[in-house]
Amino acid sequence: MITENQKTMETALLIRKPVDDVFGAIVDPAQTTQFWFTKSSGRLDEHERVTWTWEMYNVSAEIKVLAVEPGQKITMAWDNGGTDTTVEWIFTPIDGKGTFLEIRESGYAGDDDTVLSRIKDSTGGFVLVLAGLKAWLEHGIRLNLTADRFPPEMTDSAH
Repeated sequence: MITENQKTMETALLIRKPVDDVFGAIVDPAQTTQFWFTKSSGRLDEHERVTWTWEMYNVSAEIKVLAVEPGQKITMAWDNGGTDTTVEWIFTPIDGKGTFLEIRESGYAGDDDTVLSRIKDSTGGFVLVLAGLKAWLEHGIRLNLTADRFPPEMTDSAH
């Protein structure tokens, strides 16, 4: 049986840019659309609701911004498999190196197999987000990781 402490997805990566740049890339959709979703209804401002859209998959998600501590932390909630989960973005400046960005998602519901599947999917997704963010901020490169994760030729309907 999975304990509550084990029902958390965690991933992190050093981004070699100042914390203000990294934080700005997450809250500002003009930046975030360069490495994650394709469209947003607005910025991640405290107590706002925004919609993120991945046009290539015809999928949208409603984001509830719970708290914003500029340059330090963003807390949001969104639907993950029929249950709202909480996502925390934690920004830690590292002198002379950049920003260590941690992402934690918690609040998964369901039986153990369902929770493990959602944690696995979230981990894979957020690892791609971090890699795309790193490439974008450090090198100005759009890797198209999200778009290339599920090419139409590889979906179940194509087989």
